[in-house]
Amino acid sequence: MNKSTFSRYLILFTVILAVAAIAAFFIYRRHTTSDTECLAFSEPVDEAALTAAALEEIKSNPFSDLSVPTYLTKVEDLYFIVDCYHNQVIYHDNLTDPLWQWSVMTDEINRGHTLASDGIVYLIDDTENNRILIFEKRDGRFLHTQTFSDIGNRPHYIVYDEKTNTFYAWSSMSGEMYLFRHDSGDTRVYLAGIRKIDELDNVYVRSFTIQDDVIYFVSGNSSIIKAKLNTFKILDTWPVPDTMAGMIQLTPIQDYFYITVSTDMTGNQDYATIIRTRNLSGLMSGEYEDVYGNFIGGGTPYYMTYVDNAWYLTEHRLPGHSVWRFQVTDNKITDVEAVY
Repeated sequence: MNKSTFSRYLILFTVILAVAAIAAFFIYRRHTTSDTECLAFSEPVDEAALTAAALEEIKSNPFSDLSVPTYLTKVEDLYFIVDCYHNQVIYHDNLTDPLWQWSVMTDEINRGHTLASDGIVYLIDDTENNRILIFEKRDGRFLHTQTFSDIGNRPHYIVYDEKTNTFYAWSSMSGEMYLFRHDSGDTRVYLAGIRKIDELDNVYVRSFTIQDDVIYFVSGNSSIIKAKLNTFKILDTWPVPDTMAGMIQLTPIQDYFYITVSTDMTGNQDYATIIRTRNLSGLMSGEYEDVYGNFIGGGTPYYMTYVDNAWYLTEHRLPGHSVWRFQVTDNKITDVEAVY
């Protein structure tokens, strides 16, 4: 090999090494970036499509019932219900009109579970498509403005945390949390960071609970995990009985942790219930109370939310009471009524 050929090979080899180093850097940054950096924006916004959508008639809810409702919330003057098995999110200005009078926010989702908003943008998990959809309200209608694809494995639960100005979107099967933000005065949402609990990879965990500077993850098979919110460093772990291994949500209400349970360790929904405990460390020793009898029981309770000074519970498997409203006064469950 002459000197000239050797030089060309050396230059080519150097370029290949440089490209590999840059690629490795971006892969590394994807998993280690600080919360102040922007990992990615969504797919480009199609302004022509938004203009066309703004001219379309608002779609009325085609169903007179709910099929596995998972979440109820209120943003400004509108109520929203995630109607999971009808593959839609619906909204209305009251909870007394029949469901067929509600409007459809979106039916572009496959088994979505939750909606979160800061009053400016609205995030919805498109669970079976591994997407997060972004909506904005313009001139009285909701427009789908952004789409984030490849968000973990079955994103299942989104919460907006006002203290950190961050949307936390949980990938229910990969142990990953996707952090979304937008700048003040700008509705364009970006992916700000990804955190992970390695112990929850390949474990079906349906939700999390942020309380001050810590975050709780309900049991997907064996234990509840408490971690630091800013680092996801595990602070504590509490084992749970096999009968309540498939938890849905953990909600602090007054002096208790209320926990909705979907299945036992084997996935059997016959064990679905609601329990409450003052001490998470006492679950294994039976230090809890079953309170599902306050809601008749027999179905599968799902997520709880606090709206307009009342608690709401979504439920499925039984007709006639898909959404409950109730109060908790002096640690007593009162004023229980079926809304839908």
